Amino acid sequence: MCVFCSIIKGDIPTNLVYEDDVVMAILDISQATKGHTLIIPKKHYVNIYDVEEETLKHMIVVSKKIAILLTDKLNADGCNIVSNNNEAAGQAIGHIHFHVIPRYVDDDYYIRGQVHDYDLKEILAQIKK
Repeated sequence: MCVFCSIIKGDIPTNLVYEDDVVMAILDISQATKGHTLIIPKKHYVNIYDVEEETLKHMIVVSKKIAILLTDKLNADGCNIVSNNNEAAGQAIGHIHFHVIPRYVDDDYYIRGQVHDYDLKEILAQIKK
């Protein structure tokens, strides 16, 4: 059983921020910034390629609510909402989840990596084939 399924089942204690019939929102044990929260569906889906659309829609609606809550209560200056899908993209747990990461003007969290000068028309042509 995956770690998130164990948390949802109640086998692993957690810091619950929000819960409904579809998702749980918990504080990430590895806080990227103060208040870093995970939105996790209660039903097991591996990643965004696997999740049902209704669940995905609900996850983003809850992510917005949590982003507003964290920004207000923790005096954050903004937030990132991130989903890593597959190992190459940084997915460490094979159960879809969104990271809601409060951002502060002087925080040291860096999400954007190196920028490349790709030919955008060539990429678009490849996508639209």
